[in-house]
Amino acid sequence: MEKENKTYDQAIQRIEQIVNQLEQSTALSMEAYQALAKEAKQLLTFCQDQLMDWEKKMNDVIHN
Repeated sequence: MEKENKTYDQAIQRIEQIVNQLEQSTALSMEAYQALAKEAKQLLTFCQDQLMDWEKKMNDVIHN
């Protein structure tokens, strides 16, 4: 999923898929685990950025 084409909701949905995959998997290779962890971290950063941007916009609306 490319960063510029995803929404917050899509990112959260993918994070949930990754968590479910990790919970249901009995064994993952280190490479597979690292790839999923890296993707989840990138998605979480994207979501955090989206929330911070939303908070900034709300503060601008409230204070203007």
